[in-house]
Amino acid sequence: MQTVLITGGAGFIGSHVADRLLALGYRVRALDALLPQVHGSRKRPDYLHPEVELHVGEVGDPDAVRGALEGVDAVFHFAARVGVGQSMYRIRDYTEANVNGTATLLEALIERPVERLVVASSMSVYGEGLYRDGDGAVREGHRTPERLAAGEWEAIGPDGEPITPIPTPEEKTPSLASIYALSKYDQERMSLVAGSAYDIPTVALRFFNVYGERQALSNPYTGVLAIFASRLLNGNAPLVFEDGLQRRDFVSVHDVAEACRLALERPEAAGEVFNIGSGEDVNILQIAERVAGALNTPVAPQVTGKFRAGDIRNCFADIGKAQRLLGFEPQVTLEEGMAALADWLAGQDAVDRVEQAANELQVRGLSR
Repeated sequence: MQTVLITGGAGFIGSHVADRLLALGYRVRALDALLPQVHGSRKRPDYLHPEVELHVGEVGDPDAVRGALEGVDAVFHFAARVGVGQSMYRIRDYTEANVNGTATLLEALIERPVERLVVASSMSVYGEGLYRDGDGAVREGHRTPERLAAGEWEAIGPDGEPITPIPTPEEKTPSLASIYALSKYDQERMSLVAGSAYDIPTVALRFFNVYGERQALSNPYTGVLAIFASRLLNGNAPLVFEDGLQRRDFVSVHDVAEACRLALERPEAAGEVFNIGSGEDVNILQIAERVAGALNTPVAPQVTGKFRAGDIRNCFADIGKAQRLLGFEPQVTLEEGMAALADWLAGQDAVDRVEQAANELQVRGLSR
């Protein structure tokens, strides 16, 4: 394989994957709509490698997709609207971009198959991660609106028993708690089904909380770490929902780029779904404090005690399958990644739109 197309290739993850592939001798083309919410303007991002051939267009546009696929040997499908909260009131936008956009790409691939399709899925498809009860049995976690309204944040077992979060493997039954999660699961399943039917080797990567340089700091629906950074760069306290003790897996974008390379090149990856995370978990309050420390900004996070529709309590990755079949081994520790992020943030401007976004959710009854 020589020429690779990355849909959403001018974005955060896509641009890092492009860098990785170019360094290995691939030719890289990007199809990207350059949405203002993400990029601020429709001009080519300064960080995008000059050797990336950029096509500006929507993945839902059949003509744009067919043009971008000319002469391509493999495709990374990253183009998507992101953000749980916004997906709950901009349902049509998310469905059009994520589901219909994927359908457009797949129909084009039927006409012009490639040697490998790698699709970006999300940890959001799991809903709550897995738990273990006091007897050692693995359980699904549950949270009801009534418990959340009472400030009872922890998930409980099916009979109300206390449970402890454990790493979540790919075998967990999906629990789709938001429109965003539903659309990402649609992207994943559509790609795998079509890939199998038309003999296009396809891999789905369920990304956990990816962080690093080039995240869209002025997009209030991007990753939580970038949202915290945006607040702190403007002298504002990071807003932490619930009690801040919800646990997540934060993985460096550089490790994610390497996982993408492995998914492209490993024959045994075809037809499989992989968790891509760090294999470590940390709570959100700790993340807010670490971002403040990395930026040397003495602003304490503000724990709101509020909750949002679609949020989950705990989910972090079991990466054993990716280690076994892909040979994936995360290399960047959270401390190293935070330091690199802080260096990049020092030269960035960020418009803090977090309170505006929070108000949008509250007005619609999606945050209480």
